[in-house]
Amino acid sequence: MAAAVEAYCVKCKSKRDMKDPKEVEMANGRKAMKGTCPTCGTGMFKIMGKA
Repeated sequence: MAAAVEAYCVKCKSKRDMKDPKEVEMANGRKAMKGTCPTCGTGMFKIMGKA
């Protein structure tokens, strides 16, 4: 990945850069990023724009 993806970690209750982010496509066709929190290891998910 070119840039770090920042997402909210529900367990840590703060925004962090995702570890190993991967682009996925949701069932409705929108793009999202899926990764893990570098601090606690919880799964993180960020819905991207419509484009």
